[in-house]
Amino acid sequence: MREALLVLAAYLVGAVPCGLLVARLTGSGDLRTMGSGNIGATNVLRTVGKGAAALTLLGDLGKGALAVLLARWAGASDGLIAAAGVAAVAGHVFPVFLRFRGGKGVATSLGVMLAALPLVGVALLGIWLLVAWRWRYSSLAALVAAAAMPALTWLLDGRLALVGMSAVLVAAIFWRHMDNMKRLWQGTEGRIGQKVRTGSTGG
Repeated sequence: MREALLVLAAYLVGAVPCGLLVARLTGSGDLRTMGSGNIGATNVLRTVGKGAAALTLLGDLGKGALAVLLARWAGASDGLIAAAGVAAVAGHVFPVFLRFRGGKGVATSLGVMLAALPLVGVALLGIWLLVAWRWRYSSLAALVAAAAMPALTWLLDGRLALVGMSAVLVAAIFWRHMDNMKRLWQGTEGRIGQKVRTGSTGG
């Protein structure tokens, strides 16, 4: 029962729609009807602005980290910590508060990794920043960093439960980025900071 409650709490924390709340608090309207319609920081950056995007990013990172830290505070096993991390990302991707239509899970996954495995999290952040700086595609940076996650988890930690968690997170990120991958291939993906019209390209 305790384990189930921890996982449920992690899901509910992850389901808090930070981008949507930030956009509304700044008077910008419903983020789901703006830009790409995604509730993540990339769409907030394109449609609302840098300050709002930074708040969204911190919120999405924070809820992933909080889910893991709550599990650790409760003395959870590696398996339960992994389940809490996956649940937090599932909450972001399938939020009960938004009829299960959420974001792509990148920032929340990074928050999970920073709390569960700080060295891996910092390495992933470095990869994301390098790819984003070089090519200016948030989606490409997310995909490259995500692809490195299981190998880094294995090399820098090695616990099977956390390696399994990272594999699930990678699968979720790639699945949620299917459209982005098509646009990257076609050369139509929106770049970081590029303004987009409603329903246009981008994350």
